[in-house]
Amino acid sequence: MKNYSQAIFDKNTVEFVAVAAEFCGFLERTESMNRPAFVDTILKLLPLLYLKASMLPQTEPLGDEAPEQYVTEELYEALRIGISAVLAEKDDYIEVFLPEMADSDTPIRQTISENLADIYQSVKDFVFVFRQGLNETMNDALYICLENFNTYWGQKLVNTLRALHDVKYNPDAEDQDNASVW
Repeated sequence: MKNYSQAIFDKNTVEFVAVAAEFCGFLERTESMNRPAFVDTILKLLPLLYLKASMLPQTEPLGDEAPEQYVTEELYEALRIGISAVLAEKDDYIEVFLPEMADSDTPIRQTISENLADIYQSVKDFVFVFRQGLNETMNDALYICLENFNTYWGQKLVNTLRALHDVKYNPDAEDQDNASVW
């Protein structure tokens, strides 16, 4: 019992919760933003989210069932559409860090909005469980969020960061089929 209490109340976990909540809240307010303001802010939040996730303490699951999930398909899709509307033609980019690229001659198109919605889903589910304040489920949510970071959304985050960097610092670059080319 002591180990998971140490993990969920660890300074790095508390800081991650704060950054994660800010990240989620920001994405939930996306529709009222213009593209430059959105891109400028998300370019600051994503590295911080990555840094804080990389510092999370290891823990082991305690429960037999996964914690409750907050993000529904409808919420996910509404968020994705909102981000896509703000980014407009800058939403698409060519991804080069996918395993499928090794065997493909065709570029693989990704969208910033979908990647951010994927990250949001994992992080928001984590924040939702933490707000409930039940130690065992908080521990399990921490375990799941860290596993998802390691295997899924951490890579999506850095890939998306590259694409967003291009949107901000190459705003006049000619896009090939509306996709940023690196």
